[in-house]
Amino acid sequence: MLDFLGSIGHAIMVPLYYAVSFVLVGFHKFFSMFLDEAGGAAWVLSIIGLTLTIRAALIPLFVKQIKSSRNMQLIQPKVRELQKKYGHDRERLAQETMALYKESGTNPFASCLPILLQMPIFLALFRMLDQASKKGKAHGFLNETLAQQFGDAKLFGKIPVSGTFLDTKGVTEVMILAAVLVVAMTATTFLTQRQLMSKNMPADALSGPYAQQQKMLLYVLPVVFAVGGIAFPIGVLVYWTVSNLWTMCQQFYVIRNNPAPGTPAAKAKEERDRAKGKLPAAEATPASQAVMVEDTPQPQRQQPQRQTKAQRQAKASGKPPTKGNATKKKKR
Repeated sequence: MLDFLGSIGHAIMVPLYYAVSFVLVGFHKFFSMFLDEAGGAAWVLSIIGLTLTIRAALIPLFVKQIKSSRNMQLIQPKVRELQKKYGHDRERLAQETMALYKESGTNPFASCLPILLQMPIFLALFRMLDQASKKGKAHGFLNETLAQQFGDAKLFGKIPVSGTFLDTKGVTEVMILAAVLVVAMTATTFLTQRQLMSKNMPADALSGPYAQQQKMLLYVLPVVFAVGGIAFPIGVLVYWTVSNLWTMCQQFYVIRNNPAPGTPAAKAKEERDRAKGKLPAAEATPASQAVMVEDTPQPQRQQPQRQTKAQRQAKASGKPPTKGNATKKKKR
């Protein structure tokens, strides 16, 4: 049974080895034109190039993830209403909740797609680096010569790229660099999740099961990465840290320019747009309007002028008063 599962895993990983090694070797050839091909700098820069290529390819999935997360936030009040209404009937609650997801175009699993697709790539890079350093084993386009270089590469001529916090290979600097990268990887994971919750979640979405799930991820994921990170090679830590930085910056851009309605980020964007003249100035409140009306000077009322008897008779008959009548009146 184990052999069968192992053969399935190998069949899945082989295409990934070819894909990852193709990009990695391509960048290595480019950086080898002006760097030592066997040096750690060329291989670390190749890993960074691999990371940026993968993250750029995942941008459509990231956009889908952002939209799904936004929809999940906005429909939370409706989800809570369903829970109050059908809390006693779990089957009906599940049906109504799935109907709500379908109606709003929300996929609750879309938020996990980018990280789920990255994990096999991450595992392929980990195994390539691990086996290259221990056995000089070739994978995909990474032949035995390149695998040997990859496994023996040293950053700054001293720190092996394949070293880990637990296996320093006798070099103290490996532990220091690994610790710095683990802290950076953990901090960027925490800040990315914190940024999403503090700026792009409406107030009514900060309570309920979904909010509790987000809060749990806020603290659990960094701990998982910190514990697992001490066993990752330097090269893999570089990959994951750069990937986290990409995610944090990409999310910051999306939240700043396309925030979810009713969130602090949406309010901040509205204020920026109003300051730039893209939105009209805020309308005056009723209180301010009342002050304006009260302060506005009112025109004085015109007193009616007294008319003579001839003028009143002429006005009643619709004829203008004659000069003679006016003269007679004056003589009298």
